Amino acid sequence: PRSMGSGESKVGSSAQSMEVTTVPTSPIAGQKPGTSGLRQKTKTFMSEHYLENFVQSTLDALVAEGVPVKGGTLVISGDGRYHNKTAIQIIIKMAAAAGVGRVWCGDHGLLSTPAMSAVIRTRSRGLAGMAPFGGFILSASHNPGGIDEDFGIKYNCENGGPAPEKVTNLIYTNTTTIKEYKLCCGLPEIDLSAPGSYTLGGGAFRVDVFDCVEDHMGLLQQVFDFGAIKALFAREDFSFVYDGMHGVQGPYAKKIFVDEFGAPASSLMNCEPKEDFGGPASASHGHADPNLTHAVELVARMGLNKEGREIETTSEPPVFGAAADGDADRNMIMGSRFFCSPSDSLAVIVANASCIPYFAAGLKGCARSMPTSCALDRVAEQLGIPYFEVPTGWKFFGNLMDSGTDAFPGKPVYTPFICGEESFGTGGDHVREKDGMFAVLAWLQILAAENPDPAKPIVGVGDVTKKHWEKYGRNYYARYDYEGVDKPAAEKMMAAMVEAQPALIGTTVDGMKIAKADMFEYHDPVDGSVSKNQGVRFIFESGARFVFRLS
Repeated sequence: PRSMGSGESKVGSSAQSMEVTTVPTSPIAGQKPGTSGLRQKTKTFMSEHYLENFVQSTLDALVAEGVPVKGGTLVISGDGRYHNKTAIQIIIKMAAAAGVGRVWCGDHGLLSTPAMSAVIRTRSRGLAGMAPFGGFILSASHNPGGIDEDFGIKYNCENGGPAPEKVTNLIYTNTTTIKEYKLCCGLPEIDLSAPGSYTLGGGAFRVDVFDCVEDHMGLLQQVFDFGAIKALFAREDFSFVYDGMHGVQGPYAKKIFVDEFGAPASSLMNCEPKEDFGGPASASHGHADPNLTHAVELVARMGLNKEGREIETTSEPPVFGAAADGDADRNMIMGSRFFCSPSDSLAVIVANASCIPYFAAGLKGCARSMPTSCALDRVAEQLGIPYFEVPTGWKFFGNLMDSGTDAFPGKPVYTPFICGEESFGTGGDHVREKDGMFAVLAWLQILAAENPDPAKPIVGVGDVTKKHWEKYGRNYYARYDYEGVDKPAAEKMMAAMVEAQPALIGTTVDGMKIAKADMFEYHDPVDGSVSKNQGVRFIFESGARFVFRLS
């Protein structure tokens, strides 16, 4: 079918475009979504019925849970990886068949993961009946993209956050019993290349394509003082570089850093979204993961190697550097010849949150994932605010953010709230996802506050972090990843450690006494749920820890 051009409001007759086709199918093994949705090889998603089975199972689960799918608004977009645009067209047709009234898409089919959350939470502008009941994010996050690489899909609920376990379990159950899926095959392909509105089926169904940046940037402007950050960029001794790693963040980086703050376009690296994130030939080998190992070009530009050690450079490194992953929910923060670990970055942001307008009156809560270092705890203790240790997975932060709202009335209110995890994710309660741009703007706001006098030498990331260590102490942190391991063998190893733990409590290793050893179990203070088997912990009397976790 031909594409609809911008400005067309109706294509084909109502009967043709909205006729529902029922396609027989059967269950496909392995469609159990994890904390970040369902991820598989791209070719698996391109195989017959694979995507359709999962989407239909999700729509059926929502109807079963009483979600107002019929006549409602659904957001569909992704990180721009290979198969993204094709998948969007398929889901649009399935949404129409399910009775959805409106579909919203970012232009070019792009929305970063935090932008998706922002759109769900704010784009309706309070108009009755327009607020989305949820959205499909097409992303495999930092995993490589391309026809021979990875693809993914995740459903986010009406609060803008990942679907809770109750919903994902129902989705999975549906995938094991599915017999058919439905779609409106007669709908034309929607032109995603530019903003436009398309009405189909005599007004029964509408698709709106909008600027993918505007909602997220508008929300961030309510959180941060863009004027103060722009003044920082205007300093002659302030220099900046940002690596989009050819992911979805490119348009956001251009609009915010160049158009809003006045950074030169040359300060942006790899900010053209590509379906393969640059592919094997790129410096990152198409692995859009913002860390010392994969953000090779940025790390070298900032004067370090992949081990974080200083290297010789032909020119002085920029004062500030940062990077995003494929779907822009992760971040890496660097200064000139300085790497700030995600655990330290979170602690520094919380310690300095009062310079950010949204948090000026003070935080009411903060949290970290269990494997994240305890640097945040030290700050929260001094600030006298509640802090939480949760399992890995952003949905656990979401409950804390929604505590005391209509979702959980009568519970304590912990917002304004900041949280993060050691895997380069940081965020606040403005959205219900980790937000790479939020972390970068938080650091820029801190640097703006630390540099009020342009006549004085510039204070950089390393200066701020070292001053933080002087005040709160330093929590050293190291992470080792073991990839491609045999799953049954890994599970057997974890079970053996748990079995050995009771006898190890009270013993001493190299002068360090083990005070506690357990399998981390989280009792959610908001919804009362219990999450077991969240990682093996060995905690010493000094507070030092070893953590083992299956990802």
